[in-house]
Amino acid sequence: MIFANVLSYILVLIGALNWGMFGIFDFNLVSAIFMGPRSVGSIIVYVLITLAAIWLIVSPMITNGALKLQKDRKVETETETERV
Repeated sequence: MIFANVLSYILVLIGALNWGMFGIFDFNLVSAIFMGPRSVGSIIVYVLITLAAIWLIVSPMITNGALKLQKDRKVETETETERV
């Protein structure tokens, strides 16, 4: 689940940067990479970004309000003390 959260976070940041560039410079990076806003590659990227945003909305609801982006430190320290 941590991998899905981090990946979703990265995709949503990429989408936000794309919208920012589009709003400020009238340049759509995804369309430029995939040769058009309605090409198959662009549509796939837009859908992945949308699914990532939905995941970031739903994930905290599933985990009681926590969006985990790294492992718990408490678990790591317990395993270290058990080794000693």
